[in-house]
Amino acid sequence: MKSVKISLNSIDKVKSFVNDIARFDAEFDLVSGRYVIDAKSIMGIFSLDISQPITLNIHAEGDDTDIMKALEQYII
Repeated sequence: MKSVKISLNSIDKVKSFVNDIARFDAEFDLVSGRYVIDAKSIMGIFSLDISQPITLNIHAEGDDTDIMKALEQYII
């Protein structure tokens, strides 16, 4: 598992983030405080406080280079 801090501070950013990670066959969790939600769920993301940085946990087997490249614009 790999964890990174990301910023999803606008509706457009949330939509593009979900589209970017949906193409990967891996599990993604967003952690905000005591809440953990599926990062591929737009409704779940909007239940979080997106004005603050959120921790993204990536559960991928093998090389995660492509995933990290797709996430570059969100990582803070």
